[in-house]
Amino acid sequence: MPRYVSLTETANLLATVGRVLVIGCSGGGKTTFSAKIAESFGLEFQSLDRDVRWLPGWVERDPREQREIIADMVHRSRWVMDGSGASSFDIRLPQTDLVLWVRVPRRVALLGLLKRVSRFYGSVRPAMADGCPEPLPDREFLSYIWNFEKKYAPIFIKQIERYGPNVPVAVLHSHREMDRLLQLASQPHARKGG
Repeated sequence: MPRYVSLTETANLLATVGRVLVIGCSGGGKTTFSAKIAESFGLEFQSLDRDVRWLPGWVERDPREQREIIADMVHRSRWVMDGSGASSFDIRLPQTDLVLWVRVPRRVALLGLLKRVSRFYGSVRPAMADGCPEPLPDREFLSYIWNFEKKYAPIFIKQIERYGPNVPVAVLHSHREMDRLLQLASQPHARKGG
């Protein structure tokens, strides 16, 4: 079982650690959340979609090359990495100080996707690779979101247990919890570890 931590413990950790992994279902708000963390705590913002996976025209980079890029990224000293690709957890988790799992309900993720598409359709959103304009979601992508908890969450748990059994994991079930975490972690007492 992953080493789950409370919101208060997470706030204290977030204020002091250097390497934060943000995972979760698409549409849940993890990219926006990651960018806020990076800005609030002076961490390098790394996006798997923008920096690793995609080349212009929605061409997926070779998997071996993706792993090489990730291996370089995780050895940097201060980062927040946005991305849920479980196939690279073996590289990322051992170098991570804290996992933030954005685990919002399905309806929230679908609504988040709808908002994202309505805002960015046809243009490249900030955390996406150049030349990859926001498309309309296809059936496969909607199915990923719809089935995330049943099909993918168990894989995440197994991978965390295998590659990061001692890494603290905070599960955030709502945007309100994400905002509360940032608020708590930004308070002076959190930075002192108390």
